[in-house]
Amino acid sequence: MSKLLLLLHSSPPLPPPPFHFTTAPILHHRATTLLRASILSKKPPNLSSSLALFRKATLSSSFLSPSSSFRCRTFSVRAFDSDDSKTEQEEEKKESFHVKKSDEDYPSGEFDFQEIGAWNRFLVKLKMLIAFPWERVRKGSVLTMKLRGQISDQLKSRFSSGLSLPQICENFIKAAYDPRISGIYLHIDGLNCGWAKVEEIRRHIFNFKKSGKFVVAYLPACREKEYYLASACDDLYLPPAAYFSFYGFTVQAAFLAGVFENVGIQPDVQRIGKYKSAGDQLTRKSMSKENCEMLTAILDNIYGNWLDKVSSTKGKKIEDMKNFINEGVYKVERLKEEGLITNMHYDDEVISMLKEKVGVQKDKVLPMVDYSKYSRVRNWTLGLTGGRDLIAIIRASGSISRVKSPLSLSGSGIIGEQLIEKIRQARESKKYKAAIIRIDSPGGDALASDLMWREIRLLAESKPVIASMSDVAASGGYYMAMAADTIVAENLTLTGSIGVVTGKFSLGKLYEKIGFNKEIISRGKYAELLAADQRPLRPDEAELFAKSAQNAYEQFRDKAAFSRSMPVDKMEEVAQGRVWTGQDAASRGLVDAIGGFSRAVAIAKQKANIPQDRQVKLVELSRPSPTLPEILSGIGSSVVGAERTLKELLQDLAFSKGVQARMDGILFQGLEDASYDNPILTLIKDYLGSL
Repeated sequence: MSKLLLLLHSSPPLPPPPFHFTTAPILHHRATTLLRASILSKKPPNLSSSLALFRKATLSSSFLSPSSSFRCRTFSVRAFDSDDSKTEQEEEKKESFHVKKSDEDYPSGEFDFQEIGAWNRFLVKLKMLIAFPWERVRKGSVLTMKLRGQISDQLKSRFSSGLSLPQICENFIKAAYDPRISGIYLHIDGLNCGWAKVEEIRRHIFNFKKSGKFVVAYLPACREKEYYLASACDDLYLPPAAYFSFYGFTVQAAFLAGVFENVGIQPDVQRIGKYKSAGDQLTRKSMSKENCEMLTAILDNIYGNWLDKVSSTKGKKIEDMKNFINEGVYKVERLKEEGLITNMHYDDEVISMLKEKVGVQKDKVLPMVDYSKYSRVRNWTLGLTGGRDLIAIIRASGSISRVKSPLSLSGSGIIGEQLIEKIRQARESKKYKAAIIRIDSPGGDALASDLMWREIRLLAESKPVIASMSDVAASGGYYMAMAADTIVAENLTLTGSIGVVTGKFSLGKLYEKIGFNKEIISRGKYAELLAADQRPLRPDEAELFAKSAQNAYEQFRDKAAFSRSMPVDKMEEVAQGRVWTGQDAASRGLVDAIGGFSRAVAIAKQKANIPQDRQVKLVELSRPSPTLPEILSGIGSSVVGAERTLKELLQDLAFSKGVQARMDGILFQGLEDASYDNPILTLIKDYLGSL
């Protein structure tokens, strides 16, 4: 155990921010604070001092360019240049804060299936005749998709393994309009993704059913998440010996403070925000009161949503579903008795029933096309190509790093410098009418988050920018989102977590135990702040460490208030590192609308003055290119798979440094897949998730 921990902490200690804020953001904050105070108190602002501060901040920093004129959620420069007349003061008040729309003011983006006319059907058949061989599908085929394990929010290349949410959703839309597809057969087994992705897929199941085609689900292993998704299908089958458990939902947090004491490691962690639990795993032995409050609220939201949606879909009362869970049911037969599944059948029996549905004789083979092959069918062959108006899609998934490291792999997290290139590409091109930033990230490097925030703000000056949140857009992930014009989240997206954490380890006692010695010669009062891991921080070093983290938090909080047009004290109430579900975040002004990617597209069209009934072409700017390891992995190389896992682990260890705007690695058991790993490895995995 001591060897393992030594490996984990042999990388450089976590320093305070490796960057220095200029005084410009502070000056800007002081200027805008003066304005806010004057507006709230209804007194004329001291325009000369405000203007001087504002101009000084603008000229000395890239926080705002001199030509900035953000279209929404920003303070108007005119507010600082006008005289003291009553009329202009009233105009200032109107322009100072963005008038918040309610959820109902935004288009729903609801899928509207339209029957294909005779001429269009003829064109589709003609295109299918000249399509590539791998795009050809037999008439009357059933689309099969195995939804199991990880589901990425990124697009996948044809050589990449695993499931991609964009391609799953696209397959549902294509299949709805494809005259060759009779229905969909879903194998749902052991999902390892968040509730937002499940909600997105569930929505597409309901949308597909509007075409009049069937959706059948088969679940060899069924827990709450798998059942939640399958309940949207027409028919739901389990094998008689299915792994089944409806026992409820739990949340768990692991703590390493006791382990560190035993091996002689002393973590020095600064976390700003009373709900910012990242770092608690290193310094505490039990859950804090604030963390317990936050996690309880999230758990209640997820449990309540599950009861509401499932009971509504199955025609049950919420109280009846509660009682069913509390009974501790373990027999699959009870699901049939309660009408929660269609019947108990094996896979081959379900396929026989599907033959009857599509009119295939029993002795014939059911024509089927799998997810992988159908993903290669282009929209063009089905007449689903978009219109002339282009909307740029920029996907940001994973932990945030500022620069690409030697260990970085294709698609492994958000590399700030690479994403900034995509954002600038969308800004500099006049062909895009709007942009959607699709975020699925718990955060990471605070500086990288700030740099991307800046670029998204610049993009928002030239065209509408919509942030669409997936499973999680928290901490650094929310930092990016708050730069957009409008933020769209699912009901159960985890977001917020406006706070920061930084830290380093004191390994003196561990060094004594293993007979290791380290001595440092330095010049400069604080030169050993980052280098001296053989001793705890001195009081003056600890004070500087804390001030640095506090400064980073205030930058984050103030920019969040600025971006969301909130007074700083109001933002402080919802910040403090607290994680919210999408619905709760919307009620507190952190999110604008509840919905999935399709709603983000609809809002982008509204903002760009594109009629809702007009098709648009979505251009993926972050489309992946296959790498050699992915190609080898795609043909079954377990060695490459192991190497990839090892590299990702080493990358997390070596580059988790600096101030972190990151949500912690709390494990949701029952909300995510069950963890059957070695408990010690699970503990370490959870710890690594919070670095």
